[in-house]
Amino acid sequence: MADIVDTAVNAGSFQTLVRAIQAAGLVDTLKSPGSFTVFAPTDEAFGKLPAGTIDSLLGDIPALKQILTYHVVSDRAIASDLIKLNSVTTVEGSKLKIDASEGNLKVGNAKVITPDLAADNGVIHAIDTVLLPE
Repeated sequence: MADIVDTAVNAGSFQTLVRAIQAAGLVDTLKSPGSFTVFAPTDEAFGKLPAGTIDSLLGDIPALKQILTYHVVSDRAIASDLIKLNSVTTVEGSKLKIDASEGNLKVGNAKVITPDLAADNGVIHAIDTVLLPE
């Protein structure tokens, strides 16, 4: 099996996320043995951001790191675990609301569109919206 980064690359729908992870210097962290849950915005999710936002973030590494680490939990949590929770604490330090009440798993304001992409050091859940810390 591949690590989080290689799994994201191989999936093909996370090119913008992978580029952001590389720019923020988080590749080594997400390739480490750890155990991670990554709520991964698809390229389509990044496409919903206002024009110029991605380029702006790629030029502001502290802000980019804050946003990216808001999408990561330092524990492996598959969808069946998440639906039992009200929130998770992100690596960024904030709580992220979990809601499965309407039959769809949501994290913050994002819908999980593809859950449980397994990696050897965690799991990826593809989401339809880029999460922004408050």
